[in-house]
Amino acid sequence: MNPIPRLLEIGQSLWYDNIHRRLLENGELKALIERGDIRGVTSNPTIFHNAIANSTDYDTALIPLAWAGWDAESIFWQLAIEDIQQACDLFAPLYQESDGGDGYVSLEVSPYLAHETEKTVEQAQALWDRVNRPNLMIKIPATPQGIPAVQQAIARGINVNVTLIFSLARYDQVMEAYFSGLEERMKAGLPLNHVASVASFFISRVDTKVDSLLREHASLRYMRGQAAIANARLAYAAFTKTFSGPRWQALQARGARVQRPLWASTSTKNPDYPDVVYVNTLIGPHTVNTVPPQTLQAYRDHGMAYESITQQMDKVRAVMFSLEQAGISMEKVTQELEDEGVKAFADAFTALLAAIETRRNEAASQLGPLTASVSKRIAQLQADSVPARLWDGDASLWTVEPAGQQEAQKRLGWLRLPETSRSSLPEWDEFVDQIHYEGIQRILLLGMGGSSLAPEVMSNLFVAPTPEAGEGKPCLAILDSTDPAQVAWAAENYPPEKSLYLVSSKSGSTAEVNAALDYFWERSGQDGSRFVAITDPGTTLEKLATQRGFRQIFLAEPTVGGRYSALSAFGLVPAALVGVDLRRLLKRADWMMAQCKPDMPAARNPALALGTVLGEAALHGRDKLTLLADTSIASLGSWLEQLVAESSGKDGKGILPVDGELPGNVSVYRKDRLFVYLRQSGELDEQVAALRQAGQPVLVMSIENGYDLGAEFYRWEFATAIACHILGVNAFDQPNVEDAKQRARDRIDAFQKEGNLPDGEFTPLSKAKSALKHFLAQAKAGDYVAVLAYLPRNQQTAAALQKLQVAFRDKTRCAVTVGFGPRYLHSTGQLHKGGPNSGLFLLITADPQQDIEIPPRPETNEAKKQVAQKGKEAVRRMTFGALQRAQALGDYEALQAAGRRVLRVHLPATQAITKLEKMLLTPQKS
Repeated sequence: MNPIPRLLEIGQSLWYDNIHRRLLENGELKALIERGDIRGVTSNPTIFHNAIANSTDYDTALIPLAWAGWDAESIFWQLAIEDIQQACDLFAPLYQESDGGDGYVSLEVSPYLAHETEKTVEQAQALWDRVNRPNLMIKIPATPQGIPAVQQAIARGINVNVTLIFSLARYDQVMEAYFSGLEERMKAGLPLNHVASVASFFISRVDTKVDSLLREHASLRYMRGQAAIANARLAYAAFTKTFSGPRWQALQARGARVQRPLWASTSTKNPDYPDVVYVNTLIGPHTVNTVPPQTLQAYRDHGMAYESITQQMDKVRAVMFSLEQAGISMEKVTQELEDEGVKAFADAFTALLAAIETRRNEAASQLGPLTASVSKRIAQLQADSVPARLWDGDASLWTVEPAGQQEAQKRLGWLRLPETSRSSLPEWDEFVDQIHYEGIQRILLLGMGGSSLAPEVMSNLFVAPTPEAGEGKPCLAILDSTDPAQVAWAAENYPPEKSLYLVSSKSGSTAEVNAALDYFWERSGQDGSRFVAITDPGTTLEKLATQRGFRQIFLAEPTVGGRYSALSAFGLVPAALVGVDLRRLLKRADWMMAQCKPDMPAARNPALALGTVLGEAALHGRDKLTLLADTSIASLGSWLEQLVAESSGKDGKGILPVDGELPGNVSVYRKDRLFVYLRQSGELDEQVAALRQAGQPVLVMSIENGYDLGAEFYRWEFATAIACHILGVNAFDQPNVEDAKQRARDRIDAFQKEGNLPDGEFTPLSKAKSALKHFLAQAKAGDYVAVLAYLPRNQQTAAALQKLQVAFRDKTRCAVTVGFGPRYLHSTGQLHKGGPNSGLFLLITADPQQDIEIPPRPETNEAKKQVAQKGKEAVRRMTFGALQRAQALGDYEALQAAGRRVLRVHLPATQAITKLEKMLLTPQKS
């Protein structure tokens, strides 16, 4: 049977001699508390050294602190205090329940101060104030200089764990310091009841020291392993005597608490000794035993629970007498142990700071030439209270224009989505259960931009890429194109009898989504049970879904903009359908949100630090955010592309994300790049090292699994808002998007009136090589090339375009992006027209091999009017191919109107992309 409950009945509490961020974040420490296994936690420099130096669990906090220019010791205290605060909060219910009897967490003052009274008191007060938790204990060593510090700390009302006690004489001084501190408070009329203290008496080290001396006394070797227990039992006898006399009774009458003896260092160092000997033999009322993980596990498994601390006292005294008779002075032994203990903790602290310094330098080296400006900017953001203002909804962070501020204030709901989305989980759970019960395994999402990119990322990370590959598992595909070939693929692989169609549009009036909806609505035989709407309240899509009897309508949070909606219904409903554990995903987002709260120092905020790097890099000419990614998580780049580009690209400013570009030789990159490596497997470590060696700034962001997306979605949204503040642009509008949309609508209107669509200006395939040569010759340092392809987005086309991307980059030494139309219009399109005029835009259009008609929507007044004027057949002439062409021409004209350098190459058929690739990349014969 588990002996721990019986231990508590006797009056002894087990505290855990261990703390680690992983225990705090994975729920392990909470589980230990809830099971009743532990009732407190202690820490020391060795424990923190093992936790921080031997894991990457602190990198989320350590890296931004390094970027902010903090030194190693300041970083340590920040990390330690965060852990202690979290542990205190986990123990808070126990602290309340036990009326302050248990639930304490200990934090040690710097071992460097062991012989400095005033500085110890000063730091004890500073740590007490910073942690700001009533169940904190400050650990102060029982050195001659530490004893008066204990007294002063107690007098100030600070809970104290007096550590490194070895000798009985020193223990008497510790108890005296506690009494004197309480008496000072009593004389000052201050309360005593909330002041708690323990006296940490070290055990196993005594045996280690004495046993080594017993080797010289063959006749006394039978006493090995007895000195430590004897020493502790005598200490307990001194405790019971001291805390029973009239002096104590006077303090107790005023509410004072007993200073409990705490048995520390109770793991056995000698493998010949029973693994729980220092627990079994030291059990008594009003005591604490602090155990490391292996000792706790062993005691829980086979420990004994009975009052053993007062047993065999005659033998205890005989042991001590025999040692003295043999010339083994316990006074000398314990003084040596005290000196060695202080040195050991100081050495551990030195090693800890050295490890942090190494990690700090590694983190700072990621910034390269941006190091100084980033550090300065983070300090400025703190001074300007930017984190607090962001959380307060202060739109002046981004714009001084009243209309712009009003728009920004309506778009900050994403800040609390990790919390607010939880209220919808029961509704989403019920819906998903219904779909799975009915055996629907194919889900096709009809959406664009912010409505489709987050679901696409999660589907790529969590589920099979095709229905066939899934074989009985849910499969999600995205249709975010008007290309007829892509529509045909979706129709073939997601037939109505097997599929569920998610119609996802924030505005409810997205042209591409409406066209796809009309097509699949007719194809399904107008079966509303196959359709689900995800939209904002009050949109035309909500009304249409109600009219048509859609299976379900999910209304998203209206205070969240499309590109910030990953953790809203737009991202989470599709994710739930393919089996993503939303609670786990939101827990990771919760975790990141907690790192970004305004009560954290700006330097500690990982998202603010990232945003600072993005913004400062752009201000220093490094506005090409080049996303490197391991294959398994590469799809995250497309989501980041929209978020960063559409948020920042306006007023002639902006950050250009470069997604999907294969790493090249370091010589092809100019000084306009900032690299971010999204790392999971480490397959690009070698290339990253080469880039850093060449002086390029390269941030490394580790993503362990798909659920880390919850944290990354939040981190990048917050970071983008910060970067836009630094650039001085409104992160929440898209003023240049409407131009291309209106031009496309004008083309469509003309098409519907005249029955044809003009070809517009273009370069034929036969002249493409020459035209492109002259076009690319315009590229100069700081420019970028955007390849905008109105082609089917499939593996063959993507591979061909990637070859062009690499070839153009190597030829021009400029960043090269690739976007599929019309998808990119909802992603980088805003930056193309509103950002800096540094782009060269190559539009590639093609005649579709086979076009697909878009059915009219009979519910609309415009459709009814057109039918009345021209008849049904005239209205049905609109096709996906015509819509795609209109969008391409509309964007081409919008780019020209914005003064951009643009070239359009038109292909006779979609398969001609391979011909274009060969023509452009095959060297000419001399």
